[in-house]
Amino acid sequence: MEELVIRDADVVDGSGSDSYRADVVLDGGRIVSIVKEAAAAGCQRPKARRELDAEGLVLSPGFVDMHAHSDLALLRDPDHSAKAAQGVTLEVVGQDGLSYAPVDDRTLGEVRRAIAGWNGPGDDIDFDWRTVGEYLDRLDRGIAVNAAYLIPQGTVRALAVGWEDREATPAELDRMRRLVAEGMEQGAVGMSSGLTYTPGMYAPDAELTELCRVVASYGGYYCPHHRSYGAGALQAYEEMVALTREAGCSLHLAHATMNFGVNKGRAPELLALLDEALAAGSDISLDTYPYTPGCTTLAAVLPSWASEGGPEETLRRLADPGTAERVRHDLEVTGSDGCHGVPVEWDTIEISGVGDPALAEFVGRTVRESADRRGDTCWETARGLLLADRLAPTILQHVGHEENVREIMRHRVHTGGSDGILQGAKPHPRAYGTFPHYLGHYVRELGVLSLEECVAHLTSRPAARLRLPDRGLVREGYKADLVLFDPATVAAGSTFAQPRTLPTGIPHVLVDGRFVIEDGRRTDVLAGRAVRRTPPA
Repeated sequence: MEELVIRDADVVDGSGSDSYRADVVLDGGRIVSIVKEAAAAGCQRPKARRELDAEGLVLSPGFVDMHAHSDLALLRDPDHSAKAAQGVTLEVVGQDGLSYAPVDDRTLGEVRRAIAGWNGPGDDIDFDWRTVGEYLDRLDRGIAVNAAYLIPQGTVRALAVGWEDREATPAELDRMRRLVAEGMEQGAVGMSSGLTYTPGMYAPDAELTELCRVVASYGGYYCPHHRSYGAGALQAYEEMVALTREAGCSLHLAHATMNFGVNKGRAPELLALLDEALAAGSDISLDTYPYTPGCTTLAAVLPSWASEGGPEETLRRLADPGTAERVRHDLEVTGSDGCHGVPVEWDTIEISGVGDPALAEFVGRTVRESADRRGDTCWETARGLLLADRLAPTILQHVGHEENVREIMRHRVHTGGSDGILQGAKPHPRAYGTFPHYLGHYVRELGVLSLEECVAHLTSRPAARLRLPDRGLVREGYKADLVLFDPATVAAGSTFAQPRTLPTGIPHVLVDGRFVIEDGRRTDVLAGRAVRRTPPA
């Protein structure tokens, strides 16, 4: 007899088609049968060792977070309710060109310092891996939800070239090609870049194109955080479309927003650009989070020249008064490349987390608010915090536009991604609320998307991008990664004031047919594993 039957569920199967009522039977981690309208038809009801009454609940595929920063959180926090409670059953990590494989001892230390604001310093982690395959093997020991990995181009460049702003030599480019090929062979699904972060931003298009050719040869995709989301946003999108067309590589645009005042109301221009490329045969998808503020590290807004050479060189430049004045001028007058070519507006930058608890007074305040309280300039306040906290502070950037958010999420190649940083005392609420916020706010309250369409955005579309042949739909034979939610009550509990509050209206989440959330509570099940690239047919 099978393990579990979910009775009388309203199945929204991830295809975008209308919902239907059914009994769904699970066994061995897969969906083994779907009996539609079983009660109404008066037919023999399927039986199993356990039954779950799903009356009034929607059953859908588990949600796929296409842009996650859980690289260490998956190892550090077995509970991981931040994602499991949202109905997320698969996260894609290795984002924005910086993560922890492939590395050697030198680059591991450099990367840990560079992205401590994203993932913490990692002092509580046993870094017993160096290759992509070894990191995926580590995930296979058991994690809360499944995870796929993108090879981080910035980390690859740090390993082969270093943190200097220069072109790679032919030998260094060959080494980067080999590193990317090895990562793909070991199971990565593609490659990411952070082209406003060092050292990935130092790569010219020709270098990126060569690496994308390698990714394409393995059936993977390129996921860039491109060179500008501000003054040069449209040009940056065009650059990525042209680059991947030249390389013959699939493109997935990370957190595809149009931010800052210069881009208010300009989402239709971006979508027209993408529609033209799609019509010409490009393979493009994108992800967004359903909020207007962004989230990154305070150090990320610095001009790229100030970050050349790695974190220690950045701190040295900030400590030197003359060099620090040059940084200030680039930030406040010119508009640094780290701040997307837009002069910084300190009243839009809110400190969301610090590494040193002694600096907690800054958290929850904008840089301008802290400066006013201290009787100092905004720049000296930000500079002092970066030095005191050794580049660890994270920020919310209140630079988005609601009309752009809605326009982009309607697009036919859109998927969902939280871009959620789980560090800090006051993280962005998207880390805990992205997926229920889509369902509760943008589906039920605003009607921006229908329920069936939204579920397809969050399930089958990302599964197709990841080339997963047995995930993303409620179908017989598919993996039993499933979520049951109440469409009348599902909502994000997280807010900017209380960002770690768990969502409501999601009583059950299953990974590999096992309950990771049951009756609204986290179980002790660690059913997640690494999801490796499926080779092209």
